[in-house]
This record gives sequence, C-alpha cells and structure tokens, in this order.
Amino acid sequence: MRIRDRGEDHMRRTRVVIADRHPVILQGLSRVLGAQHDFKVVAHCGDGASCLNAIRVLVPDIAIIDMLMPGVAALIKFSSEHAATRLVFFASSVEDRDLRTLALAGVYAVIPTDIDPDALVQTLRKVADGQRLLPKPSPSKPPFREESAVADEALTALTDRERQIMRLVSEGLSNKEIGRRLNIADGTIKVHLHNIFQKLDIGNRTALAALAISQNDYASPSPGSRGAKGRQRRRHNE
Repeated sequence: MRIRDRGEDHMRRTRVVIADRHPVILQGLSRVLGAQHDFKVVAHCGDGASCLNAIRVLVPDIAIIDMLMPGVAALIKFSSEHAATRLVFFASSVEDRDLRTLALAGVYAVIPTDIDPDALVQTLRKVADGQRLLPKPSPSKPPFREESAVADEALTALTDRERQIMRLVSEGLSNKEIGRRLNIADGTIKVHLHNIFQKLDIGNRTALAALAISQNDYASPSPGSRGAKGRQRRRHNE
C-alpha cells in the first residue's frame, strides 16, 4: 500500500482509495482522478488486506476496488459494519444476478473497466453525493425489492456444510484456509463452491460473500440450534 500526502486541502475533496491487482490500472485511475480538482487519491493498494487497512486508517469517502481481487469479502463485511466509505467495484464484466446481490450488500456502483474517463469521473461524483448507481437488471428479472425474499428461498436449498463454507468465504478466507479450518481437501471446497454458485445463481465468490453478509442468519448456522429445517438437511451434509 502506498499512502499519499494527507495534508489538508483548501477545498473539500472526495478522498479515494484505489485497490487493484494490476499496477497499470492503479496508475491510470490515479492519473484520471488526480487531474480533477474535486478528488484526492489518498492510497494505492495491490491487495485486499492493504486496502482494508487503508480504509480503516484513512476513512476515505470512496474505495474503488478490483472486484476479483483476493480479500474483497473482508472489505464488503467491514463496509457493511462501518458505512463511512462507499464501495465501488471495477470489473471487466458483471452479470445481472451478481449486481443484484451486490446491491443488497450495500455496494454503490460497479464500473466497467472499459468506461470512458469522463464517465468514470461523473459516476464517482454521483457516488460521492450519495447516489447508488448499480446498473438496472434485465426486465426478465424480479425487481430489487423482491430479491431478498428470492435469496431467502434459495438459501434454504443449501446444506449446513455449504452454509458453513459460505460464511467462511464471507470472512475472506481462501479455499486453502477454509480447507484447513474444516479439515477437508481443496478440491472438495471447489466442488462445494460450484454447487453453491449453482443453487444461488451467482457467478463468483465476491457475490457469494455479499449475499452471505446481507443474509447473515443463513450464512452463520449455530450448531445445536438449527431448527427443523437444519435437521431436515443434516443428512445431506456429507
């Protein structure tokens, strides 16, 4: 992580942290925003852990984050508990199903990597003003207000083991870390994740983490107190 000058500006600027795996994207975003009078890039980060630290220390107005960067789940979780920093994801492509899940978790926008620089700046200005700008879903999909109920129904199809893995993904653990925690092989984790993605109709672990955080009653099963639904599913766990 590289922290920029934290001196006070004469005018109020929108303070931004940028996190991406690719140095060229970090530099490009920094140059675009650095040329604007109303933005100030306060830190560059190459991974999720350093981005989380920068958000905790600097409390920026906006964090622009590579959606597929390792450690994104921890950023979503932290943001859900400390809403001072607005999360904006940078992605080459995102499906409607994942956009809807990210909306439920409180993400403000998803920006395509091929966006025009002027459009990027205008989008970030709207986010700075408090607007949520997730693209509209396809007309064939149910509206956002029904999505929570849809997610609740889909989550009941998960086994307790799948819910356990979902919770650990939401904590930012890698497949290897989850395997060590649960004493099962990496390959088994991948199979479980594939099944979870299919059951919940989501495309990646960032969206899974967002769903887990927005639906934490399902993502955090409590052994010994799962109720009738948990007992009915127990035979399918292994």
